[in-house]
Amino acid sequence: MKKNGLRKQVAAAIQACLEKKAEELTILEMEKGSGAFTDYFVLCSGTNPRQIQAIADEVELRLKGAGLRPAHVEGYNQAEWVLLDYVDFVVHVFSEKARKFYDLERLWKSATRLEPTDLRPVGKKAAPRKRRTTAPKKKKKRKA
Repeated sequence: MKKNGLRKQVAAAIQACLEKKAEELTILEMEKGSGAFTDYFVLCSGTNPRQIQAIADEVELRLKGAGLRPAHVEGYNQAEWVLLDYVDFVVHVFSEKARKFYDLERLWKSATRLEPTDLRPVGKKAAPRKRRTTAPKKKKKRKA
């Protein structure tokens, strides 16, 4: 897959996680020689089983809208660690307890940590912020 397309898909998954108030969002870009079976890991936490499932549901819904379905989903019913495998990237949604226990960030410490803004398509810059060009409107005087 083209790198820009992949980055766009990962960014969509991240946005879905954030919309459902996922906590401790981490993006790992896996190194080619690391033995990893994918290019990116998206890790986040939910505070309870319902939120964990809601995050997973939103990721699936958002990516399904882009024509992408997971190759494999694991752990949804238990909602301790939901894994959504999209082949080129994997989304992990953890309970706080499971995340501390498995500690994937330590396991894949050779991976590059990214921020969501780092996933803009290659060669594209962020759109400049719009500045207010006109003065705020004045209130009209009322006639007595």
